[in-house]
Amino acid sequence: MKGDYQELVDEISALLAVPATLENRDFGLIAFGAHDSEDDTAMDPVRTRSILTRKSTPAVRAWFEGYGITRATGPVRIPAAPDAGVFRDRICLPVRHRGIVLGYVWLLDTVPGPTTGQLAAAMEVTERIGTLLADEERAGADLSREFRAVLVAERGWPYDMAVAALRTALGPDADGLHTVVCVTPWPAGDAPSARSLPGTSALCTVPLPADSVIGGTHAMAALIRLRSADAQASALTAAARLREVATGGPVTAGIAVPRRGLAELDTGWREARSAARAAQAEPELGPVARWSELGPYRMLTALPEGASQDPAVQELLAPSHAELARTAEVFLDCAGQAGRTAAALGIHRQTLYYRLSRVEQLTGLDLDDGEHRLLLHMALKSARL
Repeated sequence: MKGDYQELVDEISALLAVPATLENRDFGLIAFGAHDSEDDTAMDPVRTRSILTRKSTPAVRAWFEGYGITRATGPVRIPAAPDAGVFRDRICLPVRHRGIVLGYVWLLDTVPGPTTGQLAAAMEVTERIGTLLADEERAGADLSREFRAVLVAERGWPYDMAVAALRTALGPDADGLHTVVCVTPWPAGDAPSARSLPGTSALCTVPLPADSVIGGTHAMAALIRLRSADAQASALTAAARLREVATGGPVTAGIAVPRRGLAELDTGWREARSAARAAQAEPELGPVARWSELGPYRMLTALPEGASQDPAVQELLAPSHAELARTAEVFLDCAGQAGRTAAALGIHRQTLYYRLSRVEQLTGLDLDDGEHRLLLHMALKSARL
């Protein structure tokens, strides 16, 4: 397939007598024409960066998209923008299939530029490129089905069979290092193409339990390839981009612990869901949270969703006592240090002591007792979920 793209890009380069570059709709490099010009300006910084790093900067992307290339059906001329790093005028040939933009062919605009007839011939080639890209996306849809089958299967032979099918579909990548990302809530419907997210092996929507308290009826799951456990940039990028296109907010994302192979994908999915749920409960964790950094929420999210509150804190959690509940939580977060708590809340120490005495009266708990403090602290954190 890579050779097919290269041949088509070379065909456009020959038609227009200028080197062409093919990128996907997220500005990831797919193929580029040979540069044999004696004019050094033909290799401006944008084209050089695209070839060397296989992507464009956010500033360059914003400049190009500002000229409507995502909606265009024909060639678009774009002037230079030195502030964004674009030093040469360009022509963009949008690559579409059945009305959907799948990528872009880029050309440096010359004087004299290509004729209308030449551009029309080049656009005919982009139609063939669009067909190839669409075929790849359809092939990826099968992988999404296999991924979803793993995440919804019960442990035992159904799960083992689903993992085996996904392993076959992934090929050699199946034994590599992966993590799972959960984005929720997600509107019911098809997932975007995994090709549009660097490092993504599969994407699928997963129905949530009817009693889920995350919000919404579906979540988006992403299987992300990693080079190492410490290099999780691709997972963070995927989570951020998926949050951008999701609706029905507030939308949060969770990232599981990296694991090698596919045997524990169900565990990774639970961790990713838990992290997304904790990010909704605790803004300081989100909007993208890693399971490894959840602290007490690692245990609390393992409890059944919708579990009833401990009777001791039910009255404290009434809306009329919101200020007292927040005071108690900050006090316990500060390890019971009155000075730190008063400073964090912006109140006088005597006011703090009065509020804490009211908390004890409402709950029947003794804040000088370690086990009582633990119960109250976990109950307050759990209430956020």
